[in-house]
Amino acid sequence: MANVLVFAEVRGGELRKVAYEAVTAARALAELSGGGSVHAVLAGGAGIDAKAEALAQYGADSVLVLEHAGFTQYNPEALAATLAQRLESGTYAYGLFSATSQGRDLSPRVAAKLGVGLAADLTGLAVTDGAVVGQHFQNNGKVIATLTLTGSPAVVSIRPAAFQPAVNARALATEAITSATDPMASRVKTVELKQGSADKLDLNDAPVIVAGGRGLKAPEHFALCDDLAAAFGNAAVGATRAVTDEGWRPHSDQIGQTGRNVSPDLYIAVGISGAIQHLAGMRTSKVIVAINKDKDAPIFKISDYGIVGDVFEVMPVLTEAVRKAKAEG
Repeated sequence: MANVLVFAEVRGGELRKVAYEAVTAARALAELSGGGSVHAVLAGGAGIDAKAEALAQYGADSVLVLEHAGFTQYNPEALAATLAQRLESGTYAYGLFSATSQGRDLSPRVAAKLGVGLAADLTGLAVTDGAVVGQHFQNNGKVIATLTLTGSPAVVSIRPAAFQPAVNARALATEAITSATDPMASRVKTVELKQGSADKLDLNDAPVIVAGGRGLKAPEHFALCDDLAAAFGNAAVGATRAVTDEGWRPHSDQIGQTGRNVSPDLYIAVGISGAIQHLAGMRTSKVIVAINKDKDAPIFKISDYGIVGDVFEVMPVLTEAVRKAKAEG
């Protein structure tokens, strides 16, 4: 039996979808290790303890509540010190994070404090003789590497949407913990937080992504992607690097090797040729639909469905079909 410490990510005082994914993965890791316990760390400002029940529903045996005004915003120094201290207490075999922007900053800090390696952005987990074995995409997604962590505790991060949240209810058990350092004395302080529209789904939380590329020809034509996303009602709009470099879309929308890694249930690539740098960020999507007038575009090689046609003709028809299907239930 081996216990798992998992960091549950919060934004704006609310648990993110990746928090439920991480707890689900931690539960699976604990079961693979012989039935250990899952302890979820929940950090935030006043009232954050109210979110503990949700983590118990997804498999957390205990929720460690780190409540302090200094954690109202992400506090990397105090969090890293606290998580490292907890992990080296000797009761945990594994530390698990989400491979989000926040997780990519926090997990290496924790691993460095512990003096252990980090296996980042894993898409699969297994346990062999007590050691974590994970799958990780390399060479822009052309190679799947199998990594074995021999250090203890083993620190890993999982790719968003690689594990689907699964309800596995436990009786709620909480423990109030204190920070290893004074969170108000951290050298790095968040002075302002700029957020996008509250009506806009985050790419990592959206089950459907409509992504556009240079094939849309002009920034105003991204309205085709926006319209299709609106027709689905639960979709976000992404873009390629070429598009964001041109200023057509904000860089927060960029998907690819140097942008966001996403794995939605449905990914619709609109006017995207399929450069390997873009494929590295979306090829783990459950279903991929490509729309491109070039029948030899590389995107078709990894697509589940392909439409060879002009996006300006195909997109309005597809959007109307989605609207009709949604209306009919």
